[in-house]
Amino acid sequence: MPENKKAEMATAYDSSSVEGKWSQYWEENGFFHEEVNKDKPAFSIVMPPPNVTGALHLGHAMDSTIQDILTRFKRMQGFNTLWVPGTDHAGIATQAKVEGQLAKEGTNRHELGREKFLERVWEWKTQYGGRITQQLRRLGSSCDWERERFTMDEGCSRAVREAFVDLYDKGLIYRGNYIVNWCPHCHTTISDIEVEHNDRDGNLYHLRYPVKHSNESLIVATTRPETMLGDTAVAVHPEDERYQHLIGKTLILPLMNREIPIIADEYVDREFGTGAVKITPAHDPNDFEIGLRHKLPQVIVLDKQAKMNENAGKFQGLDRFEARKAIVEELKTSGVLVKIDAHAHAVGECYRCSTIIEPLVSKQWFVKMEPLAEPAIDVVRDGRLEFVPDRFDKIYLGWMENIRDWCISRQLWWGHRIPVWYCGKCGAEICSKEDPSSCPACGSDQLKQDPDVLDTWFSSGLWPFSTLGWPEKTPELEQFYPTSVLVTGRDIIFFWVARMIFMAMEFKREVPFRKVMIHGLVLDAQGRKMSKSLGNGVDPIEVIEQYGADTLRFMLITGNTPGNDLRFHPERLEATRNFSNKIWNASRYVLLNLEDYQEGPRGELALADRWILTRYAATIENVTKALDNFDLGEAGRLLYEFIWNEFCDWYIELTKPRLYNKENGAARHTAQSVLFEVLEGTLRLLHPFMPFLTEEIWQNFPVQGKSLMIQPWPELPACNDAAAERNMTLLMDAIKAIRNIRAEMKVSPGQKVEIIMLAPDENQRAVLENGKADILKLAGGASVELFESLPEKPSQSASAVLEGVEIYLPLKGLMDLDKEVARIEKEIALAVQDQKTLETKLNNPGFTNKAPAAVVAKERERLEGLLARKAALEERLSELKQV
Repeated sequence: MPENKKAEMATAYDSSSVEGKWSQYWEENGFFHEEVNKDKPAFSIVMPPPNVTGALHLGHAMDSTIQDILTRFKRMQGFNTLWVPGTDHAGIATQAKVEGQLAKEGTNRHELGREKFLERVWEWKTQYGGRITQQLRRLGSSCDWERERFTMDEGCSRAVREAFVDLYDKGLIYRGNYIVNWCPHCHTTISDIEVEHNDRDGNLYHLRYPVKHSNESLIVATTRPETMLGDTAVAVHPEDERYQHLIGKTLILPLMNREIPIIADEYVDREFGTGAVKITPAHDPNDFEIGLRHKLPQVIVLDKQAKMNENAGKFQGLDRFEARKAIVEELKTSGVLVKIDAHAHAVGECYRCSTIIEPLVSKQWFVKMEPLAEPAIDVVRDGRLEFVPDRFDKIYLGWMENIRDWCISRQLWWGHRIPVWYCGKCGAEICSKEDPSSCPACGSDQLKQDPDVLDTWFSSGLWPFSTLGWPEKTPELEQFYPTSVLVTGRDIIFFWVARMIFMAMEFKREVPFRKVMIHGLVLDAQGRKMSKSLGNGVDPIEVIEQYGADTLRFMLITGNTPGNDLRFHPERLEATRNFSNKIWNASRYVLLNLEDYQEGPRGELALADRWILTRYAATIENVTKALDNFDLGEAGRLLYEFIWNEFCDWYIELTKPRLYNKENGAARHTAQSVLFEVLEGTLRLLHPFMPFLTEEIWQNFPVQGKSLMIQPWPELPACNDAAAERNMTLLMDAIKAIRNIRAEMKVSPGQKVEIIMLAPDENQRAVLENGKADILKLAGGASVELFESLPEKPSQSASAVLEGVEIYLPLKGLMDLDKEVARIEKEIALAVQDQKTLETKLNNPGFTNKAPAAVVAKERERLEGLLARKAALEERLSELKQV
């Protein structure tokens, strides 16, 4: 038992004094770490590595909470458990951070040189890179921090080299000119899925291109007139009757006086614009594909700073948007511009900096995706890898079946440098796992390494097996691979999940994980994504400091179903904190009543004992099943209902007479024994969800063991008493019915009431007879009378009807009936007056036809609510007049 176990719990739960203590205790005692144990079944998870530049946000918090719940659950079930933590080097973001520092110092990376710049980046990583992992610790994440990885550590770097060279040698990595997404601000390519498409207001410019040796012209429509300087054709649909006679003829490109052909291609949408499309292969991905089909030249008119280059004639040097204005003015002057229409359309933006992307033809490194995609598609189709929920199968397969070659080179200095060297003497291209010292073709030492680095997602794609030691055959790789489940958000299925799957199938010939559990995003209360621009973000650390980590964790996983987005409502934090306080207070009460408790044989179980043990068994079974099915929200709901509604509100109250009656030692001991068993086991069930609270409570209980987190998962108790459930339900329903009557009739809580029950069924009558003491105590009864039959209804009484049982409460003397009748009649009169006013308003066409629909709907809703309230008042008045 730890030395810090206490004899008595504090009067109130203080999360701030508990969380740091137990985090340190768990980690120092190595409870998160397990060596390979072949005698146990394995359970493993790899953490989606957050960016080393990042700070914890609610998405991270949800993702890590889900992983931690599953890991703690499996650890308690006796699995050989491994949760691998780590961070991603985040090439673009990290380089931008350091370049920002350098700018403040009045220098830049080019002045420093590559080697010195990378030294600065590593310094930055050492100083700031551990922030998010420390924040994850505060959340309670029970990762094996001894096995923490980084995508640029020695092991991961070796895996990257191994994978690149292997793919290169197989001809699956190639270098060539291709159109890419270029960010003029970040100065690097980004992949298709890193481009965010947002609607923007723009214009559609209609331009007149003259046909050579003809009086005819062809009008094209474009949103980007600045790219017309790079046009190498105009395309029409081959079946468009308007342009059949022009196919194969030549146009004169305005402003440039260059001859370009009119071609036919089925890509053209005849309904858009004029049905004639300018083709700029060097600056549009669709035009690039058309250009390849028709062997068109690629004229590049924009440079990597998004400025017009030497091929743009007199517009050279202008920024792309400045050039647009200047070109449009000249088109107006020369009579080429026919008209301008307002046109909203989707514009691609860099996911990092929101700069508008510029498609450019550039020499880059690519991975051939078609041969890699096929096995990655098969494993989902044949069920070797399952998405949870399974609706994400279609999303994954739809992308994989239409995947394009993956551009893996980035024009950065921070990252895994491409392991390719070029010989300055003979021009040989050398791809090697080790840095070569000389050219294998000619022996020259004039070697220069490719300056680019790999896309961050290349190293992340190897994460499930590189973190376990691949390419070495380690014991961890043998025991924990494939990993059991990947937990991740729906927004990175393409960024990361798909790449891990095809990388795993290529290098391990096996899926990287058996299941992929997809969760939704955390949105604000209005259903919007959280962002700095909207100012609606929530800092999880601030939430933890105010409410505690357990409150945040439980709130994030309850009230939601797998795969669906979660709306963040601050009031749910208050409700969850109340739940924590309820557990604390109940546990403290139980502990105070266990001071003289000694383990030993139980006496006869009361109805309440048999009922709570049966409900406890059902809770164990259903929570376990929900966790096995990754339905964490349902598991949390089941625990909440059991703890609050059944254990705290009912069972604890039902045990008080026995606990307080020390003269009947056997009955008291039995109540203590059941209280202890159920509460201690429930703390185990709740521990994966609320680790800090449950550990603090458990350490105060008379138990052996170093920590709750390494205790076994609860086993089903032998008690499974359906009759006890049925009988206890009857007793509780009777008590609730009496409470409801008292509340509706405004009977003072301190006033005792006579209770008359009609129960023709002998078994029901016996249950109620045996439960008289509980009814008197919990329903505020002065007396309870039970009858098999009643010749007439008790006079001046309120009633309730259960299944097979009628309950009557004589109310004479408990309230001033005349005053209550007068008050309700006054409320009804006011309701009738309001009803007439609203009906007159809604029957007036001048209001219903002219007022906004939302206003009219709101008034109708008010009327419906008013009518419902009036009906309830009239029903209550009728009951009172019968009393």
